[in-house]
Amino acid sequence: MRAIVYEENGPAEVLQLVDRPARTPGPGEVRVRIHVSAVNPTDWKSRQGSTAGTRLDEPQVPNQDGAGVIDAVGPGVTDHEPGDRVWLWDAAYQRTDGTAQELVVIPDHQVVPLPDEASFELGASLGIPALTAHRALTASESGPDLLYPGALDSHTVLVTGGAGAVGHFAIQLAVWAGATVITTVSSPEKAELARRAGAHHVLDYRRDDVDARLAELAPEGIDTVVEVNATANIDTDVRALAQGGTIAIYTSDEHSHLAVPVRASMVKNARIQFVLTYTTTPEQKHNAVEAVSAAVEDGALSVGDGSGLPIIRYPLENTADAHRAVEQNAVGKVIIELG
Repeated sequence: MRAIVYEENGPAEVLQLVDRPARTPGPGEVRVRIHVSAVNPTDWKSRQGSTAGTRLDEPQVPNQDGAGVIDAVGPGVTDHEPGDRVWLWDAAYQRTDGTAQELVVIPDHQVVPLPDEASFELGASLGIPALTAHRALTASESGPDLLYPGALDSHTVLVTGGAGAVGHFAIQLAVWAGATVITTVSSPEKAELARRAGAHHVLDYRRDDVDARLAELAPEGIDTVVEVNATANIDTDVRALAQGGTIAIYTSDEHSHLAVPVRASMVKNARIQFVLTYTTTPEQKHNAVEAVSAAVEDGALSVGDGSGLPIIRYPLENTADAHRAVEQNAVGKVIIELG
């Protein structure tokens, strides 16, 4: 079977297309024929590593997320069977087998049913972004642990960077759960994408007075901020926050530091919650998978131009170009098509 591997950390050029034998699933494992593999920032950052040229103990197949069809199951697997359409999460986390290959063997609990009406493009887009978005939206001390329709009724959510993948799913999940959603973007083009995703109010931070508009749109304050750039936005976030509100921070540069307005945060009894989907608790991960699956079943999550998250497609042999596109902040969801 065809697979993309890298044997050392470094730029996209370390990615190689190889042919290697498919592995037979062991106890508690399934084998999935990948139709679509998705690229997230975490994928190129893992490939790049902290030191270019560092040799790996084993060749690594990149990419955490994907979707496809089960073609074999191992002993003891009863919840899945060959022919099932599925999406995958954290495929390459602490494992050498990511989704940038034709067949991947993965523990069966990391495989989730994908309804017939949901595209493989949507399934492959869910893992890192949607599960991260769910955890951010449920990080509040007084909020729900699990999203469902009505779970965020009367809540106001601010999603910074609403045209990104996590922002996109944060908007759609929050709207599905009943929240009023405000988002910030950096251009009219991105504003249109956020509107297509379902945001109720869209602010262009390069043109609008964000503080004034937030005070106008949310006079009682923001209950939850889903934050993509805390170092730039923390002062605005704290000013806009409701009493007891939460700022959920899910991304940063490797060596960035956050200067928090301490007194203002204390006055608000604010919670600042850092989010990394890989290391959330088993219960938090289970809740995220359950809620995202329910939202997919309800038709609340979608991708594509009309839904506010354009799809950017590459063939497997051009995986290096796909990684470069994500490194260069391509607007949209970068995917690799295999089947």
